[in-house]
Amino acid sequence: MNKQELIAALSTKADLSKADALRAVGALEIIIQEELVASGEVTLASTGKFKVKETQARTGRNPATGEPIEIPAGRKITFTPAKTLKEAIAG
Repeated sequence: MNKQELIAALSTKADLSKADALRAVGALEIIIQEELVASGEVTLASTGKFKVKETQARTGRNPATGEPIEIPAGRKITFTPAKTLKEAIAG
């Protein structure tokens, strides 16, 4: 599902105009991004939790040459699905 399909589904399920659904999806995207940039987390009870994880600096290998390279410390986004979502997918 892409963003336009999500907006159409939201407008149908929530009985909103497509313009209102577009604003709601856009606001949700901004809120999640701002919270994650601030190293927070976003928990949606029936869906899961988005959070930022700090990664350590480490040594990797260049796949083309096999030479060791230094991979700097960084941050990545992780998603942990909620139990209800896992159960719904499992059937």
